[in-house]
Amino acid sequence: MKIVVVGTRGIPNILGGVETHCEELFPRIAAKGIEVTVVRRQSYVRDSLMEFKGVKLLDIATPRRKSLEAIVHTFRAIWMARKLHADIVHIHAIGPALLTPFARLLGLKVVFTHHGPDYDRDKWGRMAKWGLKLGERMGCYFANEVIVISEVINDLIIRKYNCCNAHLIHNGVPIPDIVEDTFYLDELGIEKGNYILTMGRFVPEKNFHQLVHAYSAISRNSCRLVIAGGADFEDDYSRNFKRLAKENGVVLTGFIKGKRLHSLLTHAKCFVLPSSHEGLPIALLEAMSYRLPVLVSNIPANLEIGLNYDSYFKVGDERQLTEKLRKMIQGELRRIDYPMEEYDWDRIASQVIHVYNRLR
Repeated sequence: MKIVVVGTRGIPNILGGVETHCEELFPRIAAKGIEVTVVRRQSYVRDSLMEFKGVKLLDIATPRRKSLEAIVHTFRAIWMARKLHADIVHIHAIGPALLTPFARLLGLKVVFTHHGPDYDRDKWGRMAKWGLKLGERMGCYFANEVIVISEVINDLIIRKYNCCNAHLIHNGVPIPDIVEDTFYLDELGIEKGNYILTMGRFVPEKNFHQLVHAYSAISRNSCRLVIAGGADFEDDYSRNFKRLAKENGVVLTGFIKGKRLHSLLTHAKCFVLPSSHEGLPIALLEAMSYRLPVLVSNIPANLEIGLNYDSYFKVGDERQLTEKLRKMIQGELRRIDYPMEEYDWDRIASQVIHVYNRLR
């Protein structure tokens, strides 16, 4: 069986939730003897790899403009999939799913993974939101099989499109890589157990600015705020946010993976995710795998994970965020054992392969 994956910026070590999803999932599928090719956006690639853990990598040039790059890249990638005689094209995210009918017209079978209603993100204008909603519709109506990563998304597409046969397959998280060494903490000038951690892209819906406001309202003598991530595209929000963070003594690491990120996850006092929009946040699952106390907004995707009441605050409520964050900082250092069985990537890979086998 030959699978061509489109809709992601690429793998490995490329910022983004879909990218992390694909980096974990497709090597496991390739290890089962399935031929997998991930089509990457050349402008994001910082390596010369042609293969990663058994997954073939194919780079295609696309315009580096957030309103055009996904759709142009997906068109070229689907055309390439036809040339490669793919058995299945696996499209990720609702923007690229706009071209699901095109893939079907070329005679390709399509699996579409819905990672979340991206039209709810603040960064998109009216026309972009319309295009994303249309992409969601095209994916749900024309894909041979639909995968959703959360029950929230499943309920959404049932209500909107009467799409009742989607496969619920969650995001996953790998086994944590505990890093006892504090070399990276020393490099950042932070102390073990004395920092708040969050991670993600610098976009409005992550609400990192609200977290900085809450942090600045708390006595910060012994606790720092560390934000791991960056911006895909520098804009007014990301520039203003970086200035706000610098003014309030926040540690910005930039985009990191591997041992440095694992070190931060190992030694953090707590993890905070104040987002107003998520599909099923891999960053939160990763923090849970490291047994960190977490504080997250009460959006549906976070509520679905089923944390205890004290782990949630009302989305957008900076006052409540501040009070709950203060309690976490003032409390003792602790670790929590969360039930993580359903977020196992090996199990998830087997579930996706089952979906592929339905199309044979």
